[in-house]
Amino acid sequence: MKFEDLLRIVGDEPVFESAVLLAGAVDPKDVRRQLSRWVRDGRVYLLRRGLYTLAPPFQKVRPHPFVMANQMVRSSYVSCQSALAHYGLIPESVPATVSVTLRRPARWETVLGTFEFHRIQPALWYGYRWLDLGGQWAFVATPEKALLDLIYLHPGADSPAYLRELRLQNVERLNPEELLRLAEASGIPKLKRAAQRLAEMLQSESGEYETL
Repeated sequence: MKFEDLLRIVGDEPVFESAVLLAGAVDPKDVRRQLSRWVRDGRVYLLRRGLYTLAPPFQKVRPHPFVMANQMVRSSYVSCQSALAHYGLIPESVPATVSVTLRRPARWETVLGTFEFHRIQPALWYGYRWLDLGGQWAFVATPEKALLDLIYLHPGADSPAYLRELRLQNVERLNPEELLRLAEASGIPKLKRAAQRLAEMLQSESGEYETL
């Protein structure tokens, strides 16, 4: 396979799997050998085994980190700090793209960033949506579910002190009723407590954390 063939096949895709190159009368060993060579040459980026993206200047579409995360672990959605930062609910930048999954926890460090995957129980597999990211699409938690996922994954995160440390901003973007509904659906006392405390804060006139 020539590099021109690769561009013809996957040039319009933000990410691609090696499997799409193996259809038809091709030598799988030659395809994998060429991919390894292009990665070494810096023309292709390896995200994880079998998953790649074209490097500049060859890529027509710069892959969104959320799209890459979805593809790295198919049974996953972006959540926690990454989703909260996307919605403008926390002030600090997030050093890794954080997702939740039903599979084993995982972490990849790539040339395009770090990707973390945290395991949640099947009973929590809800509260995400197919989100338009400027022409690219990915599964991302709703603002309320991203907050609950973060609380679920951190010990003691239902405490007033932890909730204050989140330094939530633009809280008008959160729906207290939806937060309570999602927490109730989980059946997890920790999430119910946290949701109740957050709802009280969101519904207060001042919106200050001292109400917790």
